Amino acid sequence: MKKGVLLTLIVVVAACIPAAAQVAEDWESIVDKARGQTVYWNAWAGDENTNSFIAWVGRRVKEDYQIDLRHVKISLTSESVSRVVAEKAAGRDTGGSVDMIWINGENFLAMKDQGLLFGPFTQLLPNFQLVDTEGKPTTIIDFTVPVEGMEAPWRMAQIVYVYDALRLPEPPRSIPGLLEWARENPGRITHPQIRNFLGSTFLKQALYELVEDADVLGKPATDANFATVTAPLWAWYEELKPLMWRRGEQFPESGPAMRQLLADNEIDIMISFSPNEASTAISKGLLPDSVRTYVLDKGTIGNTSFNAIPYNAANKEGALVVINFLLSPESQAHAQNPEVMGNFTVLDLDRLSPEERRLFTDLPRGPATLSDAELGRPLPEPHPSWMDRIVAAWEQRYSR
Repeated sequence: MKKGVLLTLIVVVAACIPAAAQVAEDWESIVDKARGQTVYWNAWAGDENTNSFIAWVGRRVKEDYQIDLRHVKISLTSESVSRVVAEKAAGRDTGGSVDMIWINGENFLAMKDQGLLFGPFTQLLPNFQLVDTEGKPTTIIDFTVPVEGMEAPWRMAQIVYVYDALRLPEPPRSIPGLLEWARENPGRITHPQIRNFLGSTFLKQALYELVEDADVLGKPATDANFATVTAPLWAWYEELKPLMWRRGEQFPESGPAMRQLLADNEIDIMISFSPNEASTAISKGLLPDSVRTYVLDKGTIGNTSFNAIPYNAANKEGALVVINFLLSPESQAHAQNPEVMGNFTVLDLDRLSPEERRLFTDLPRGPATLSDAELGRPLPEPHPSWMDRIVAAWEQRYSR
C-alpha cells in the first residue's frame, strides 16, 4: 500500500476507533494473564545480529513467563502499519494479528495521531523506572514527537561513519569535506536505497550541516519552506551522486549490503546507526580489524528504537511482559555486548544495583567503538515530515 493511500485510510477509519481495551494495572495480574500467550513481534529483519538477539529474547521469555514469542520478519515498518489499518477497516477491533511493532518516526506519528495504538502503557512496566529519560531525552521524544507512554524505548542509536584505517587514514569529517573527498576518490562511497532508513538518514545528516538554520528541522516541513530549506542539500547531492559507487545509478539494498561492499574493498566509507556495528562485525569476521568508526565534527543524528502495541492487539499482556523484559538490565546488557548486537542501553546505570551495573562495566569494548566523549551529544532527529518529503523529492528527481 502506498504511503499516501495508507495515511488517507488511517484518517478515514480513525474517527470510529473505540477506546483501547484495558488490561489489569496490577503487574502480577498482567504477568499471570500473559503466561501461555503467543506474542507476534513485527520487527525489522534486515540484520542477522538483531534477528539472533530477538531469538534469544524469545528463549528467555519462554523460560521465565511461558510466552511464545514469534518474530514476524518485516523489511519496512509500514507493512505492519498497513496490516493494522486493514484490520480496522474490516472491523477487527479485537484479536488483531500484530501484538508488538518495532517502530519510530513517521510510522509512530501516524499511528499515534490517528488513535491506532494501545496505551499509554509505560507506567505499567516495572523496568521503565530504570530508563534514563533525563540524560537520554530521545527515550521520551521520538523525532520531535512526545511519546506520552504510547511506546517504550529499547535501544539507542547514533549515526557513525565506518572506514578502513589502512585504506583511508584521514576520513572526511564534514559534509562539504565528504564531497571534496569523493571528487578525489570517485566510486568509493554510497548509501542504501532511499526507502531504507539509512538511505534517507544519509540525506538528513547532510541537510543538518548544509541548512542555514537547523532549528527549522525541529518543526514540520511545509509546502512553503521545503524547497528553500533543502536547496543546498540537492545542490550538494547533485554533485556527489555521479561520484558514488556505480556512478550513483545503483544502491545497496540495506546496511548489511553496504557493509559487505566495505569488506570487499568496493567502497571506503559506510554509514551506520549503531556505534558498535563495526566492532561487532570485526568480532564475527565480517570486517577486517583495521576498520574504525568516527563522527562528523559538527555531530551526528541520534535516536531511540521503540516498541508499540496496536490498539487491537490480541495479546496485550504478553506484549507488555516482553517489552518489560527488553528493559531489564539482563536484556539491555546482552544487547550492548559488541559480540551480540552492540546497541547502547536506554537505562540509567546509576539506578541499577552494583551487580546489575557490572553487567555493563564488564562488557568488552570493541576496537572500533567510540567512547561517549568521542560520540558527543547526538543531534536530535528532524520532524518526521522532513524525511517523508526528502524521500518523495529524491524519488521524483532520480527514480527511473
